[in-house]
Amino acid sequence: MSHTVHIDPILLGKVSKPARYIGGEWNSVVKDHHAVKLTVAYAFPDVYEVSMSHLGLRILYALLNERTDVAAERVYAPWPDMEELMLDKKYPLFTLETKTWVRDFDIVGFTLQYEMSFSNILNMLYLAGIPMLSKERGEDMPLIIAGGPCAFNAEPLADYIDVFCLGESEESVQLLADTVIAWKESGKPGGKKGLLKTLAGQQGNYIPAFYHVCYDANGNFVSLTPSEPEAKACIQKCIVADEEHVFFPTKPIVPNIDIVHNRAVLELFRGCSRGCRFCQAGMLYRPVREKTPEHLLHLAKEMIANSGYNEISLMSLSSADYSCLSELVDMLLQEFEGKKVSVSLPSLRVDSFSVDIAKKVQQVRKSGLTFAPEAGTQRLRDVINKGVTEENLLAACENAFKNGWSTVKLYFMMGLPTETDEDLAGIADLAYKVLNLYRKVTGKNNGRVTVSVSSFVPKSHTAFQWFGQLPIEEIRRKQEYIKTLIRDKHIIYHYHDAKTGHIEAAFARGDRRLGSVLMEAWKLGAKFDGWSEFFNYDRWLQAFANAGVDPDYYAARSRDINEALPWAHLSNGAVKPFLQREWQRAASGELTPDCRHLSCTGCGVCPSLHVHVIDNKEGRDNEKTSFSC
Repeated sequence: MSHTVHIDPILLGKVSKPARYIGGEWNSVVKDHHAVKLTVAYAFPDVYEVSMSHLGLRILYALLNERTDVAAERVYAPWPDMEELMLDKKYPLFTLETKTWVRDFDIVGFTLQYEMSFSNILNMLYLAGIPMLSKERGEDMPLIIAGGPCAFNAEPLADYIDVFCLGESEESVQLLADTVIAWKESGKPGGKKGLLKTLAGQQGNYIPAFYHVCYDANGNFVSLTPSEPEAKACIQKCIVADEEHVFFPTKPIVPNIDIVHNRAVLELFRGCSRGCRFCQAGMLYRPVREKTPEHLLHLAKEMIANSGYNEISLMSLSSADYSCLSELVDMLLQEFEGKKVSVSLPSLRVDSFSVDIAKKVQQVRKSGLTFAPEAGTQRLRDVINKGVTEENLLAACENAFKNGWSTVKLYFMMGLPTETDEDLAGIADLAYKVLNLYRKVTGKNNGRVTVSVSSFVPKSHTAFQWFGQLPIEEIRRKQEYIKTLIRDKHIIYHYHDAKTGHIEAAFARGDRRLGSVLMEAWKLGAKFDGWSEFFNYDRWLQAFANAGVDPDYYAARSRDINEALPWAHLSNGAVKPFLQREWQRAASGELTPDCRHLSCTGCGVCPSLHVHVIDNKEGRDNEKTSFSC
């Protein structure tokens, strides 16, 4: 039996932005739970404005609701004022579509986009009245699943999640739904454990309760071995080989209030073969698979017609690398000419930047340009395999300035392996060169360069997964050092809080012992830790102390290249020898080429997952990357 929440409209007047909780948005889907065989609550552990902007949940929500036997609904983390009201009035966490209690659903699925959202997962389970620890949840409780990039190091959340789903879910979520429905209709044989055993045999599913963890006498992780015959020693991610024909929603939910990315989104392709050594996304989503421009135009026309949006964002890890970008932009602008529909490119690389394309996409709505050199010197850019030069950046900026742009944003990282103060000085030097170039090209003094510097966080499944993060004090020194080098009012300098990055790094490279830290932090009041106004570093340090865990053991410790890693059993397809070679090439400043343009680099993804790079520029597959790795 499903329970629903009936909220007095007067009560919503006591919270900020009540539209976060009322649902009823255009293109949202409401179904009768008695008329379906499976109910799914998709949960994003952040506030409505952030959650509604996430494409992955939009896809899975629409995909499951295409089925007549499944009802998929949304639930997001309530803002603290709403949480206070819910606790006071004893409202459990509920979904937007039907206001049904989350605990009454068959499945609750969390997306894991960033480590600092983990505390919200525990808080949402608490608000839903669902026991946080999976071992304490009875047969009457929903199946708690999780997916997304952070699932590739699932261990810090292993105590809380029943099933982790690795990789791309358009096909696997259908199998998941079929499996649960069949299990229910068969009388739930074997109870929840019987269902988990069936799921364990399917690709991409990791059930942490079916594994035993071993540590040595010094507390170092040694191994993780299956404790049930159905569990696999290595879990391979799911992948969509045919990107051209994969489901994509063309009736996006139109929010009742403004959100972070309030526009139609076109996914040009998946994956990235650039090989930046710090970039986890570039490794997790390999290989590159493109959609054709004709198909993308068709999707764009339907989305605009079904939503009324006046902006289309061309989204991918590096949108400017789409092989048919110029052709696609021309097709979109021609289709929407005179209709005041703009096209935006959110990510640009300086070596693939085209002023002609930039001018075209900004015919309707003008904005500044953003580039990411990542490091201040060529030596360090070679270390991270960025593959761009100062000449690339200055040439791109010069073309932009000649064509009317006056503002440029530059993104960098600090704390990278082998970094020196000379590399930091190069950040300020590049900013001055760009600003002086604007003055030279235009003869004006109204240009503006924004420099944003974030602290490097080592991530699993990257070539830098073995590198220890720098101490907070050293990061602060570096931040202040750059500040002393920037004295022109036309250069704006921003940097990120190093304390947040320290906790993020601990969880990014953590093992199951981080689960107790997370529980302690939640008990101390941790929530919305990705928001600066809520993040409390001292609270997290107290949580680590309470759990008897040293955060620096995970965040700051450089690891031996042959050390056992807690995430090694969760595979994105890339083989360990490749990452080891990349770590060694980084130390010597050697570049690794992009396999879309030169020979296979031997990452192992294509043969292990039986896929290969799809490049539409020639209207055929890129045969270079179909070689055995």
